[in-house]
Amino acid sequence: MAVSCHTVALDGVDARPVEVQCALSPGLPAFSIVGLPDKAVSEARERVRAALSALSISLPSKRITINLAPADLPKEGSHFDLPIALALLSALDMLPADKVADTVALGELSLDGRLVAVPGALPAALMAAAHGKALMCPANSGPEAAWVAATDVFAPDGLDGVLRHLSGQAPLPAATPGAAEADASVAAPDFSDVRGQETAKRALEIAAAGRHHILMVGPPGSGKSMMARRLPGILPPLSAKEALETSLVHSVAGRLKDGAVSRARPFQDIHHTASSAAITGGGRSAGPGAVSLAHNGVLFLDELPEFNRNVLDCLRQPLETGQITVSRAAAHVTYPCRVLLVAAANPCRCGYMADAGRACARAPVCGQDYLGKVSGPLLDRFDLRLEVPPVAFTDLDLPPPAEGSAEMAARVAQARHAQSSRFEGHAHLYSNADADGPQLDEIAELDTETRALLSRAADRFGLSARGYQRVRRVARTIADLEGATDIALPHVAEALSYRLAMSSPP
Repeated sequence: MAVSCHTVALDGVDARPVEVQCALSPGLPAFSIVGLPDKAVSEARERVRAALSALSISLPSKRITINLAPADLPKEGSHFDLPIALALLSALDMLPADKVADTVALGELSLDGRLVAVPGALPAALMAAAHGKALMCPANSGPEAAWVAATDVFAPDGLDGVLRHLSGQAPLPAATPGAAEADASVAAPDFSDVRGQETAKRALEIAAAGRHHILMVGPPGSGKSMMARRLPGILPPLSAKEALETSLVHSVAGRLKDGAVSRARPFQDIHHTASSAAITGGGRSAGPGAVSLAHNGVLFLDELPEFNRNVLDCLRQPLETGQITVSRAAAHVTYPCRVLLVAAANPCRCGYMADAGRACARAPVCGQDYLGKVSGPLLDRFDLRLEVPPVAFTDLDLPPPAEGSAEMAARVAQARHAQSSRFEGHAHLYSNADADGPQLDEIAELDTETRALLSRAADRFGLSARGYQRVRRVARTIADLEGATDIALPHVAEALSYRLAMSSPP
């Protein structure tokens, strides 16, 4: 008679239920695992054997067959160790079969019986709650899984604690959620450290308010990276729904430290030598990349033209759809990636094209060649494009500006609140950057004079249809920052100034 325990197979940020079945049959002693296991799952039999031996439990001289159902679903990871051990102990009548069958278990076993933390405890807890089962996981994974309050989570240190709990000898207390991390805006660098660059700070405030992608081009030392790293400090904290979405991605990647779920917006700063797999996701198990780890936060690409062009072009579709599918021979996994993209670049390779005394002899052709490494379709996805001038030495001696991150964050929060009220009831709309089609026509209606201005600019500067719509979204955000109900001519004019800052008429 076969007995079973339950666990999960991770499919992106989703946990798919897996039934671990165990059967003992006469024959030559053997320990087989079937059901498309990968190398880590196949090696579980040796870890389980050693862990049971450490508890003075020996395996019978029978044929042991473990089936991971559904058998056509690939199984990856070491978290199958614990459910395999529980199903085996249930088959040996050492644990009550009904209690084991009502448990979702995951965890890696050490050779001495200790339980080792594994990725994916949070999505596993959601799956357990959906099926009305309790979750059994390692102690280090318990605080993360306990954030799902809809199910009981038990997190022992070792296999012996699991046995005593399921046998009723020493019931375990329910795990408690890990401490929520503080709001990152408290510890983030402040915009009051930035001298000058009022236009760039205004553009970053607009980008934060509506989640608009922004590109800053300027000479070395003008403060592009400095301002980009201060952007998280003016973003509002994650809502409960956004925090769960973001934490699921970080849980699958094994990046939730001590089970701490943060309300702070993630910030991913990627080096220009990064591969496409590092940015978009991939590897042996098709894990999430930087663009997914920055979900609901900021993805910062410094020295944009230095990135491999093929790597950058991998971002074109995800920036539009808000999700990315990592396709490999053995896996097709979809991750969310709704990010605010911030990019910085020098105007040319030497960086001083606008300085006649320091520019190379190839200016301005060198600048066209350098920025030409970034494809036009990707540049078209930046709502805000501005030139950042060098900072004058006299500005460095000025006192700190009257406004810092706190004042900017208050205006951003007000604009975000207006957008939350506007898009209430729309499942996939969070900010003005997400609006499209009928929703954009409804929230960004233009009067005759304003529409005429935008049409003339689009014809004069050759705006694409995407660029035309993105100007409308930015204008809507500017109006939200001012608390205006309707979009006025100055709002569209300012939005156009950022869109055309690096353009030249045909």
